[in-house]
Amino acid sequence: MTELGNRLKEARLAKGLSLDDLQSMTKIQKRYLIGIEEGNYSSMPGNFYVRAFIKQYAEALCLNPDEIFETYQSEIPASYNEELPQQLSRVNTQKNITGGNSKIYNILPKILITVFIIGIVSLVYILITNYAGKGSNESINKKNDTVKFIKSDLDKAKGNEKEKDKKKDNGKDKETTKQEEKNPPIAETPKQEITVVQSSRKNSTYELKNADKFVVKLVSKGQTWVSIKNGKGNSFFQGTLKTPENGGPESQTVDLTAESSAVIRVGNAAETEIYVNDQMLEYAVAPTNDVQNITIQYVPKSE
Repeated sequence: MTELGNRLKEARLAKGLSLDDLQSMTKIQKRYLIGIEEGNYSSMPGNFYVRAFIKQYAEALCLNPDEIFETYQSEIPASYNEELPQQLSRVNTQKNITGGNSKIYNILPKILITVFIIGIVSLVYILITNYAGKGSNESINKKNDTVKFIKSDLDKAKGNEKEKDKKKDNGKDKETTKQEEKNPPIAETPKQEITVVQSSRKNSTYELKNADKFVVKLVSKGQTWVSIKNGKGNSFFQGTLKTPENGGPESQTVDLTAESSAVIRVGNAAETEIYVNDQMLEYAVAPTNDVQNITIQYVPKSE
């Protein structure tokens, strides 16, 4: 039996707990608990689970896991760690709405004037044909009178068309103004933003803005140990998440709307997905099978 095993076993007995009691508290199989106390880790799935089980064992007995790992680091197998910090970038998208006006109202007056001119020319042609046999002076006088009549009618027609165009334009402007007064433009609601404030090794800090609520959901794609606390250190959940095939809860959801911050500790980041208000959180540090500490600062929408 190792020194670590002796210390954990003595702490357990001091609290009057049996291995069965501890199994119920931590959800760790009894054979693994015995292996921890005897220092026999060969039956466990891997080094990550050895460290995770020891941490759960210590926390269940109200011992400081960090102090345990530091004191007995020579007896606890190390977990491979390769972390590469990444910077997140966000791309803001905007919608540009353009519209066009129909040209039919500009073409219609020209069409009407053209038809009117064709009609007048036809009328002149008929009049000239009917009176072609009369004297040249009479023809010239009538022709001059006809031309004057055409010019007069054309001027009147152009004046009428201009008046119609002005009335139509004024009507459009009034209708547009009334429509804008009735239906003022609707301001777009800012979208939720989750940005990285800082990241260093296994610690990352995010800021949540433009959100009406703060709901965190952790989903396991395999098996992982997680804990959720607020900024004051009060625990909302801690335990192991497993897929349904492994006989455990696959996810855990916690409503932190009343909190200003949350601290999420993930034992196996590579197999854990984090959602904030149904939006997947992108790890600032590349996820591996090692521990990550993630802090989310919540800025309510009203601030």
